Amino acid sequence: MQSAQAIILLGDQHKALWNDIVTGELKKIVPADAFEPTQQKMDMFAAAHGTVLYFEDENIVKQMKEQFPTYAAAFDGFSAHGQGIAQANAWNALAEAKIGASLQHYNPVIDDAVRERWNVPASWRLVAQLVFGGIAAPAGPQERKPASERIRIER
Repeated sequence: MQSAQAIILLGDQHKALWNDIVTGELKKIVPADAFEPTQQKMDMFAAAHGTVLYFEDENIVKQMKEQFPTYAAAFDGFSAHGQGIAQANAWNALAEAKIGASLQHYNPVIDDAVRERWNVPASWRLVAQLVFGGIAAPAGPQERKPASERIRIER
């Protein structure tokens, strides 16, 4: 249904997201005496090459619900699937090019400021922010459940 939308921020626009918008909004809600770790994270993100802002166009989802009422209850899930595919494909493409990436979720805290700064249509809902750039260190190990606990094979 092509409801996933994106804005790619580079240069000063990318830095404005992390230095001005996200940092500014977080300063309103994170206590000043506990802000240093948050500031370090914001500095790290701002030092990256760019950010992809992912949005979901709610008008498209609504149109699909109206056009196919039998499946209306499922379209929010379909929308989430499309977002996941778009984000994973971008992440994998960056990884193949040896470019690091980190998926962040500072929405809804930054939604209004992002909408105003980049004149985002009212129907677009911010979903995630994919920061990309150099690889400072390889990703550390993650604890995962064994596949046998997550996947069933029926014959």
